[in-house]
Amino acid sequence: MAVKDKDRKKSEKRKGGDADASAERHDFSYTQNRELSWLRFDDRVLTEAYDETVPLFERLKFVAIFESNLDEFFMVRIGGLSDLATLKHQPRDNKSNLTPAEQIDRVFEALPTLYTRQQTVFHRLEDELAKRGMIRMEPATLVGDERMFVENYFKAYISPIISPLVIDPRHPFPNLRNEGLYLVCGLEGAPDSDESGLLGLIEVPPALPRVIQIPCGAAEYHYILVEDIIMACIDRCFGTYVPLDRAVIRVIRNADIDPDGEGVEEDEDYRQHMKRILKKRLRLQPVYLYIRGALERSTVKFIRRALELSGRATATVDIPLDLGYVYSLESHIPEAAKKELLFEPFQPQPSPVFDLSRSMREQVIEGDKLLFYPYEAMTPFLNLVHEAAYDDECISIRITLYRVAKQSRLCESLITAAENGKEVTVLMELRARFDEENNIEWAERLEEAGCTVIYGSEGFKCHSKICQLTYREGMAVTRLTLLGTGNFNEKTAKLYSDFMLMTAHPGIGEDANSFFRNLSLGNLRGDYRYLGVAPAGLKPLIMTGLNREIDRAQAGLPARVFLKMNSLTDREVIDKISEASCAGVHVEMIIRGISCLLPGIPDKTENVHIRSIVGRFLEHARVYAFGEDADTVYLSSADMMTRNTEHRVEIAFPVLDADIRAQVIEYMDIQLADNVKARELTSAGTWAPVEVEADAAPFIAQERLMELATERASKAEKARAKRAVARPSVPMGTPPATAVEAGGDDVAAAAPAPAPATSSAPTPQAPTPAASPMPAPAAHMAAPKPEAAHAAPAHAAATAPETAAARTPQPQPTHLKATLIEPEPPRKSTASDENTVVVRRHGRVGTGIALVGLGLKTLLFGSKKDKKRR
Repeated sequence: MAVKDKDRKKSEKRKGGDADASAERHDFSYTQNRELSWLRFDDRVLTEAYDETVPLFERLKFVAIFESNLDEFFMVRIGGLSDLATLKHQPRDNKSNLTPAEQIDRVFEALPTLYTRQQTVFHRLEDELAKRGMIRMEPATLVGDERMFVENYFKAYISPIISPLVIDPRHPFPNLRNEGLYLVCGLEGAPDSDESGLLGLIEVPPALPRVIQIPCGAAEYHYILVEDIIMACIDRCFGTYVPLDRAVIRVIRNADIDPDGEGVEEDEDYRQHMKRILKKRLRLQPVYLYIRGALERSTVKFIRRALELSGRATATVDIPLDLGYVYSLESHIPEAAKKELLFEPFQPQPSPVFDLSRSMREQVIEGDKLLFYPYEAMTPFLNLVHEAAYDDECISIRITLYRVAKQSRLCESLITAAENGKEVTVLMELRARFDEENNIEWAERLEEAGCTVIYGSEGFKCHSKICQLTYREGMAVTRLTLLGTGNFNEKTAKLYSDFMLMTAHPGIGEDANSFFRNLSLGNLRGDYRYLGVAPAGLKPLIMTGLNREIDRAQAGLPARVFLKMNSLTDREVIDKISEASCAGVHVEMIIRGISCLLPGIPDKTENVHIRSIVGRFLEHARVYAFGEDADTVYLSSADMMTRNTEHRVEIAFPVLDADIRAQVIEYMDIQLADNVKARELTSAGTWAPVEVEADAAPFIAQERLMELATERASKAEKARAKRAVARPSVPMGTPPATAVEAGGDDVAAAAPAPAPATSSAPTPQAPTPAASPMPAPAAHMAAPKPEAAHAAPAHAAATAPETAAARTPQPQPTHLKATLIEPEPPRKSTASDENTVVVRRHGRVGTGIALVGLGLKTLLFGSKKDKKRR
């Protein structure tokens, strides 16, 4: 292992030299450090706790979110930087030109202000909750019956299971669990003993409930934390030793361990390897220490020395450590106070484009469908997979899973499908940080049920969200492809804002089929026509889109780019956005978290505008749109971070259906109109409230999206009920043609449409897909103009199949225009840049083949009536 560490440091040293050389080539005037940008984002989260328009208890949750975010930041980012800071030649950040040691210094300088803001608002919120009957008791405030209850509880439930330790030269300092809670105190020996400098240590048992209710009046809820019960009774824990001081401590350890860098033993499978890695992570180097309470300086010094931590890596606070207990308090809020203290309840609404009483498969075949979480429910997707598990014509299900719910209906459906004889292939990413154990458990269950479980390629996490269902009906094969910007996770689908596209488009289906085949072969550089797949094809897709807009701007044409993502750190993309801004391209961005790009820098990024939205739901969708008339739109699982664009398997997928494109852009327009929860990034790297006109009404995007989802669901339900009432009854035995006539337009409209047809578009020379015209990404944009497509640079012009053409009932040719993002060499624009898609009726030969196939199927398997008789 020492050899491996030595080799790793040599490799990092070489990388450091490369970084130093590249730093000289970068312009740092319009970029900022990633870590400082992240801290400003977490401060933005904390600002929600100060917002008096947010319900009181929800504000307390934001304080807890702030803390958990910061814990993960220490475990991942500070842990990784601490390793690099030990190198003799440290690499420099290509956005700020800082070494790891310098970055850590800047982070520690920013922390005291954040902790002060956190503690101030926490106490303020607790005081307000106390006025409403929710009171947290502390050892110093216990009197009378409350004190007696706490002592009795300690004696009955805590004392029998705790194991107090005395740390002295004969008993070395133990390994403290990452994020665990411990009671510590300096100890004085017996009067006739010469022992000194002793430390008492008690681990707060994780098996005990964190929150203990103290009996009180029915209208109130008094509680105490379990560590405070131990604190109140600590005098009786160490026998003849006398506690001199006391406090609760919490250690944060480095969790930035590379599973692929540790090597897999020859006789162990990958799951066993990951289990071993998780155990090793528990003992990694501490990076930060929290102290709540009053300890002598000598006691603090003793603890820091044992943990090998500096003074700046220690924070003393006066609020509880690990605020995760806050969420458990919600169920104890009095019913009368819930309306005041909590957000108004909201349930994801039924999607208006689905009828849950009909086959999900048929509805997807009829046309592309889009789900928008958490405003719309995940139910159609879950129902589709569940139906496929029992559908005799479904022959295979393939899916990538990154973060899975602990109680997952999706995984249960996959297990059922495997048990029913389907070919089920699951790429389970075991390296999803902090979800490794849950993913390992599901991988074992899926494999036991008969699923084929594979894992991501070495060095490349599979972060893409894709599922494909394959059906065989007679001699025909149909593929349904489901692509998401977020995880296939029932829990997060109620909290995270994400898109899922459900399509039967044969071109996308063929790309998805190739994607899964390449994954099983370990091929990360496959060729795709429609999908942009990292690590090879996603960044070129984005760069080509930016280049196209630059060419348009330089030609004197309107040029615009809209980008929505969680974080922006990729230096190449940042520089290209700056180049676009300098060329006159209007760049509008919504970035929730990290932005290493600074907007508004003269002659660098003055045409770049960046907003962030932090609210009730976590903004998680990624949208990449190009063109003044937004003729190209992609949704993606990837942020523009180097780890995503170069070191992960990600997918960007085009939105080809015009109605869905309009819907996506409508949602983005709503977010751009937010003037309450939105913040604008300044050229100094700070988040400031957006400027609002004096007479402008407050507008919260997430609230409007909830209202819109409710309105559309209600409207769709009323329309279905109206059709059901208007639909006349047809006597049994009526010929099909007569039945359609009797049912009128409603019955005809409900009939399944034919599968989308494809056009013979030219094969691209790089793994980047075609795209189609779409509405503009801002409210003031007009509908796509025909001349705009002609005005595109020659290297970007091409054609793409349009699913709407397949649904045209007339036999006449349908002429479609589309713009592709194709990273091809420049060529002259020709008339062939417009393709003609001809929709024709089935010929006699095709009809004859279909009838033969149907006859063979009936001969081999019998008719549906025969099956019902049996």
